[in-house]
Amino acid sequence: MKRFLPAWLLLAAAVIGGTAGAVDVTDRMRGGPITETVAPPPIANTDNSDIRRQRAYAMQPPVIPHKIDGYQLDKNANRCMFCHSRTKTQESQAPMISVTHFQDRDGNHLAELSPRRYFCLQCHVPQAQLNPLVQNKFVDVDVLLGNPPPAASPARK
Repeated sequence: MKRFLPAWLLLAAAVIGGTAGAVDVTDRMRGGPITETVAPPPIANTDNSDIRRQRAYAMQPPVIPHKIDGYQLDKNANRCMFCHSRTKTQESQAPMISVTHFQDRDGNHLAELSPRRYFCLQCHVPQAQLNPLVQNKFVDVDVLLGNPPPAASPARK
């Protein structure tokens, strides 16, 4: 039986070194063959250090340096805005969301958060101490240029 692979998996296979290697990597990442249903791994305990992390590349959205378990983030409420909205940052000492979050798709400035920027977890993610699924050779641009990266500043409470 011939097995059809998605284009992204074929590209990964070319990088890794052959389609057989890519299938093996996929099976290992899933915890079983793609033809079988496997139980998902337990959800990792997220970092709650509240320390702002250095960004790995230009234009990277900041990561979330605290737990968000139980936050309501749906069409009815956005718990992130309790601390990160323009009116709450003085009180909460949380960083204000970027002014780009108040622009519509045409670049017009809005008084409130843009609907297309409402669901924070589309771009911003909490962090967990995990081993990478596959090894990579990513090099930060500062390391590549020989510049020491700036020190990460702690977030205020």
